[in-house]
Amino acid sequence: MKDIKKIVLAYSGGLDTSVILKWLSEQYQCPVVAFAADVGQTEDWDAVREKGMATGAEKVVISDLREEFVTDYIFPAFRANAIYEGSYLLGTSLARPLIGKEQVRIAAEENADAVSHGATGKGNDQVRFELSYLALNPKLAIIAPWRFWDLNSRNKLIAFADEHNIPIPVTKEKPYSSDENLLHISFEGGILENPWNEPEEDMFKLTVSPEMAPDTPTYMELDFEMGSPVAINGEKMAPVELFSTLNRLAGENGIGRLDMVENRFVGMKSRGVYETPGGTILRIAHCDLETITMDREVLRIRDGLVQRYSELVYNGFWFSPEREFLQKTMDEAQKTVNGTVRLKLYKGNCMPVGRKSDNSLYSESFATFEEDEVYNQANAEGFIKLNSLRLQIQAMNRK
Repeated sequence: MKDIKKIVLAYSGGLDTSVILKWLSEQYQCPVVAFAADVGQTEDWDAVREKGMATGAEKVVISDLREEFVTDYIFPAFRANAIYEGSYLLGTSLARPLIGKEQVRIAAEENADAVSHGATGKGNDQVRFELSYLALNPKLAIIAPWRFWDLNSRNKLIAFADEHNIPIPVTKEKPYSSDENLLHISFEGGILENPWNEPEEDMFKLTVSPEMAPDTPTYMELDFEMGSPVAINGEKMAPVELFSTLNRLAGENGIGRLDMVENRFVGMKSRGVYETPGGTILRIAHCDLETITMDREVLRIRDGLVQRYSELVYNGFWFSPEREFLQKTMDEAQKTVNGTVRLKLYKGNCMPVGRKSDNSLYSESFATFEEDEVYNQANAEGFIKLNSLRLQIQAMNRK
């Protein structure tokens, strides 16, 4: 502890990092810079700055990372159709490497020799943060208090905060651990630790319940260029504005809730409840546009890589050469994914109801059930016989 000269802490102002900020300053007796990342969460940043200084920070640095988050993390992942275990749209997984990258930059700027985070020794975030630190500056010391201090429960943290007069956003009645950014908000802990318990309605922040959503559907159009969204209802928008608009439209219609038990990288199963409104619309629309703009075999090969890509992101390997290699492959497949998808939003559902593209491979003249002059149906007989040849040989052997 005596060898550490200055620490940059990834600070949110929540329970864990508020306690850690005070604890670090007491234990290490050195300056602590509290770094807060604005990745689109609802936050009073003046209050965060004030609280950080009052809790013992030498300095509070707040970085607006929203545009970089959308442009360089969310959109690339959605071009790859990234999804973990068939459900999770990687909201926390995508934000952590960006936060880690900025934290390393600030450490260099502040001449700090250590970085710290509030992730527990049971979860995925410790891996995501630390793989990012080590990939970008392996000389930095890493302090992960949850792995060796004695404040090893939510109740102990709350007691520590009370003892040190640190205001916190959780109570013993609602001790949820949550992470919010522009892509999602997650909830863990409390009553959710029993996977049989239904989440309480007042827990949700970004979406209305499907039952309370409007009784009439909302129609919208989403335009894409090379796999990334660029306009809503024909109106071009900057990335942050566009994604915020998707969040609003989806949230108003009760779209984007997820309750799942997932497999953490460290080996245990964990129950999480997520709200990912805009991301749910984006993925559905993107997958739909690909059906008319991507070659069948390219699509199949790309789909075979989605699980691997998603696992790399979930497990914290954003800055790995294999993720970067896969990203180039994914983006190469997106060159023809241009066009518009029309969507119907209704009571928790997002349904594509139309799609068009100048790169469309769909040909009505070939696919029609009416009379055509471009397809000789008699050719199908030879096609079927050639494809059945191995099956015929097997049948003869059985006889």
